[in-house]
Amino acid sequence: MAKIDCQVTNCSHNKTGVCYANCVDIAGSSARRDLDTCCGSFLNKLHYATLTDNVLSAGSCDCLKCTVETCTYNQNRLCTLETIQVAGDHAEYHTQTACVSFRPQDR
Repeated sequence: MAKIDCQVTNCSHNKTGVCYANCVDIAGSSARRDLDTCCGSFLNKLHYATLTDNVLSAGSCDCLKCTVETCTYNQNRLCTLETIQVAGDHAEYHTQTACVSFRPQDR
């Protein structure tokens, strides 16, 4: 099963909705909602080649770092979910993407 279900179709790491980055960094340290997060590993296909031949592992992305300290699923800067969903179709910059799986911690 893919670690990241990616709806950012114009990302260089995206191959038919699956992320092939060696490692993905979800950012937004003090996020309150999913739109306050972003995929720091996004690379626009307009400026980069297709990067779906992951050289550090056998297939899709299997390393998910998370610096969103306010997320329920963040444990020691790693995501505890089996799979996350990243949105941002037609994004031009990483800040136009979001981790839809983000859930704020209870206060």
